[in-house]
Amino acid sequence: MKIASWIWSILAGWVTLLVLAYIVEGPVLRWIGPWVGFSWSATVHLTFDCAVLTAAGFAAGRFHRSHPMKAALAFAITLCFWDFGTILALNVPWLVHLVWNSFHDSRYLDSLATSVETHLLLFGCLFGGAKLSQRRETPLSIAK
Repeated sequence: MKIASWIWSILAGWVTLLVLAYIVEGPVLRWIGPWVGFSWSATVHLTFDCAVLTAAGFAAGRFHRSHPMKAALAFAITLCFWDFGTILALNVPWLVHLVWNSFHDSRYLDSLATSVETHLLLFGCLFGGAKLSQRRETPLSIAK
């Protein structure tokens, strides 16, 4: 396993994530926001975040064809150190801080449960995208 292929796969994941999140997702959310209404905007934003992370996982896995799931894991580890603000619902440092706060005050437990579920969904989408990038032994066909 060459180190360059790991770097390329992580870089491909980051480029895909940043391009889709900043250049595609942001403008589309601003455009579609008035139509879906305020009550549905968070759901639509999370849906787009899932799509962005699926594409980023696919790109990371595709650039390291021999080990796509390990490449997605390496890419996911690099995501754990960043706060994306309002662009992406992924914020592992804040989640760790929320876990710490929930040990001291039970009022944080509801927020912690929601945040853990959101992060599991987003990381699941990332690994799902990497799974989609794996090579198939037999090509897909509508006729068997």
